[in-house]
Amino acid sequence: MFSRRLPWDAAPNTYTLAVAAHRAAGRPLLDLTESNPARAGLVRASLDPLLDARSLHYDPDPWGLAAAREAISAYYDHAVPPGRILLTASTSEAYAYLLQLLCDPGDEILTPRPSYPLFEFLAGLQNVRAVQYPLHYHEGWWLDLDAIEEGITPRTRAIAAVSPNNPTGHYLANAPALAELCARHSLALVCDEVFRDFALETPPGPSTAGASLPCLTFTLSGLSKVCGLPQMKLGWIVLDGPPAQVSAAASRLELIADTYLSVSAPVQSAAAHWLAARHPYIDEARSRAGAHLAALRGAGLAPLRAEAGWYACLRLPATRPEEDWMSLLLDHEVLVQPGFFYDFVTEPWAVVSLITAPGIFEQGLERLRACTLRNA
Repeated sequence: MFSRRLPWDAAPNTYTLAVAAHRAAGRPLLDLTESNPARAGLVRASLDPLLDARSLHYDPDPWGLAAAREAISAYYDHAVPPGRILLTASTSEAYAYLLQLLCDPGDEILTPRPSYPLFEFLAGLQNVRAVQYPLHYHEGWWLDLDAIEEGITPRTRAIAAVSPNNPTGHYLANAPALAELCARHSLALVCDEVFRDFALETPPGPSTAGASLPCLTFTLSGLSKVCGLPQMKLGWIVLDGPPAQVSAAASRLELIADTYLSVSAPVQSAAAHWLAARHPYIDEARSRAGAHLAALRGAGLAPLRAEAGWYACLRLPATRPEEDWMSLLLDHEVLVQPGFFYDFVTEPWAVVSLITAPGIFEQGLERLRACTLRNA
């Protein structure tokens, strides 16, 4: 009696079960996966803006309140007008809107590998197939445009990119070439930029918002990362590209958004205040992430080059399978994310959060280093 959109009966993997058993037994655990800025002690936002009396008035607008969209336009240094910004309740909802806009059941969207394990579920809920394209590493990550083009079929409707990518931390360096490929095949480009402000060792990469690329382009971001407020549930879509395509997409997106009207009025009213006050939080998160990345290098763990974001990818010694490494680290009371969570092609890998609270990170790093040296 249920749909087949998702693998509802998929059993938890061995590592997930082992972590659950470890916690159920009350054993201590140094969690190097914490990526919630509130739990990591980074959030400094005030709740006062939620008390605006205007929030008691219901004035629905499928695009979102004008003041919030004007604040987001200012966030992009006014490179995009408020009229091409559509508010959503989250980046996940933004993806859902775009899949509904672009795809019929059975269509496809190309997504990066490795990357955050969400695309398959978001696509599945819309009866769309997520087809992965490879990211390669050589002193930095890069797109294989030939491989992407080979993956395009008559059912492909869009190419998704994440800049900087999660967890690899690289910016989309060749957006113009990728956009030319999209234009050549009449595809949309969807670029997720939620971590764009968190540059580590390079200047922030250019945004696709307002870049006037030759294909229909949707740039996604939101308060979750930009202001460290995932609980406030506000994301956005910036439309760009050839004017006729933008106009056609805008009218259809308006209909989709008007069907749901999901964005909270108090959060929209508060958005301008939070965006204006974001810089101390961003500076602290960047400083912490940079210090933790340097500590990993100083400990001899050789994280891959990361341009931005909150994560570091560590190649573990190839002395045992990845799941065995995860179990061994768990025995040492250290929690990391395995590479298979992000669909790394090879193994063994470990992914750690660079915004983990400093005391926990230092203790976890010492145990991680001791465990890898002892078992290399």
